[in-house]
Amino acid sequence: MFALQPEMKIFSGSANRELAQRICNYIGVPLGQATISAFPDGETYVKIEENIRGRDVFIIQPTCPPTNDHLMELLIMVDAARRASADRITAVIPFFGYARQDRKDKPRVPITAKLIANLLVAAGVHRVLTMDLHAQQVQGFFDIPVDHLYSMPVLIKYLRQKLTRQTVIVSPDVGGLKMASAYSQALGAGLAIVAKQRKSATETEALYVIGEVEGCDILLADDLTETAGTLTSAATILKKHGALDIYAAVAHAVLVDVAIPRLQKSEIKELVTTNSIPVRRIEGFPVEVQCVSELLGEGMKRIHNDESVSSLFKIDNDKG
Repeated sequence: MFALQPEMKIFSGSANRELAQRICNYIGVPLGQATISAFPDGETYVKIEENIRGRDVFIIQPTCPPTNDHLMELLIMVDAARRASADRITAVIPFFGYARQDRKDKPRVPITAKLIANLLVAAGVHRVLTMDLHAQQVQGFFDIPVDHLYSMPVLIKYLRQKLTRQTVIVSPDVGGLKMASAYSQALGAGLAIVAKQRKSATETEALYVIGEVEGCDILLADDLTETAGTLTSAATILKKHGALDIYAAVAHAVLVDVAIPRLQKSEIKELVTTNSIPVRRIEGFPVEVQCVSELLGEGMKRIHNDESVSSLFKIDNDKG
């Protein structure tokens, strides 16, 4: 006789409950009841309010700002689920904070992304589902399965309607060239790159453009923007090289305070992103948010049913 599939249970931290609810609506499973609060001294309190013994538990929590608070909340929820005898615990992390700290680029610095992987496994996570990691090698920091999805198929549907003239996909730095190349192939567009120099943690300077952009619309493609320094400085130099309308597409729009005036004053016409984290609205500057609940929900369904997730990586190149 075949063993019955454990019942699926989905819980959400406080980082992005709206996305968690949309995922649940797509899957057709109610969002689990859990109490998450803070003690007067700031310590996090979690109580799962329903029976999860022997269940297949998914905990949705992007580790976006305040990063440390959301990370601790996730770890505590995982520990609560493990101690409540969950059969399997999958951490669904639409945005993986600390992914940029993936190597020792200076003496005596940590590899924090590896530390976070160790913490998640130690807490009791059996599997991770994430999206658009800043550095793909972070998958290798885990000794458990990691399913890495891409938001590009979701963003492409909108961008095909928006980009109607001759378009060039531009990587705003050398590290994003692979992603820009994938956008270029999917949209049948040209490819260029902006070389940059980082002045500080919040400032970058665009140095020169490699590729032909004159007389073309531009799509700046990147995995995330935080201060918007890389995007806005790239847009400035692209305009000087004769670019027409400039759009930006990023998977994760973290958008700290310094990013708001930069985008408002920039040459960028519109920012297209996802709801992997709650997105700030910017007065006088259009931000188009595409929902990734179906993408993540489909990944969760396939993990629960022990089906292949790899087909979700494919991009439909049909422009019709």
